[in-house]
Amino acid sequence: MTEGFPWYAQVRGIDLLQGDFIDACPILVPSPNFMVMTGGSSARPSVGWQTLDVVVMTQSCDLEQDNVDLVLLCPHWPLARLEEASDFFKSTKGKEDLRRGNVPGYHLIASCELPGLQRELRVVDFRAVYSLPHPYLRHLASERGDRVRLMPPYREHLSQAFARFFMRVGLPVNIPAFRKGG
Repeated sequence: MTEGFPWYAQVRGIDLLQGDFIDACPILVPSPNFMVMTGGSSARPSVGWQTLDVVVMTQSCDLEQDNVDLVLLCPHWPLARLEEASDFFKSTKGKEDLRRGNVPGYHLIASCELPGLQRELRVVDFRAVYSLPHPYLRHLASERGDRVRLMPPYREHLSQAFARFFMRVGLPVNIPAFRKGG
C-alpha cells in the first residue's frame, strides 16, 4: 500500500509547491524586545537572522499562478528534539497523541528514506509562522539542488492540520464535561 502512496518525492529547481522542504533557510526574526517605532522615536528595531528547516505552507495553486508576494513557512525538526524538550513526548502516549493529531500546534510527518535525503520522523510547528518573498525562496530552492517534497494526500493532511490549528475558537463559557455517574 505504501508504494502507491509515497510520502515524499525528490525535486530540484525553482518550482515551489505546498509541502516543499527548504533546509537551512535564513529567516529574518525580530528580537524579543522589538520596539515599534512611534512618532519622533530614534530607536531602531532590532532584528536578526535564524537558520531554520522549513516547510512551505502556502497553497500550491497560489504559488504556481504567482498570486503571492510572500510564502508562508513553518519550521520543522526531528521528533527527538521535541522528546528532549518535554517528558510528555518521551512517553508512548505523548507520541501517539502527536501521531493522531491531538496536540494543537504540532503535526507529525513520516521519516524520509529517499537516497541522500533521509530524515527521521519530523514535527512541524504551526505556532511559529514565517514568510519570505516568493522570488527569493524560488532562488534559494534552485540553489539547494535536490530537496524533499511532501506528496498528496500527506501535504493536504498537513494543510488541513494547519487550518484546524488556526481556526480554533475558545468559548468564554463551554458546555460542561460529561462525567460518569452524573
